[in-house]
Amino acid sequence: MKHLAAYCLLVLGGNASPSKKDVEALLKASGVTADSASLDVMMTRLEGKSIPELIKEGSGKMASMPAGGAAPAGGATAGGAGPAAPEKEQEKEAEPEGDVDMGDLFGGGDDDY
Repeated sequence: MKHLAAYCLLVLGGNASPSKKDVEALLKASGVTADSASLDVMMTRLEGKSIPELIKEGSGKMASMPAGGAAPAGGATAGGAGPAAPEKEQEKEAEPEGDVDMGDLFGGGDDDY
């Protein structure tokens, strides 16, 4: 992923077809080491292709994918045992609100508000 990001940054910077050395130089300048084998595979796959066309093609594929989960239709019960018993609501015990000492959180130590 870092190799592709560097490649795309070089394209955005005006280099229409960056070389392997260009990508390695950008990664090195960024303080990141390049994985030579992964970079070779990426460069082979990108050879002769333009990034804007690949992005356009990928966007078309992403648009055709369903996004978000569909809610299940109907509430089928497990085992067919009939309607489920209504759940009892549990009442929460109210905690008493009191003055909480923050232990001189902001310094000062005096209580002159």
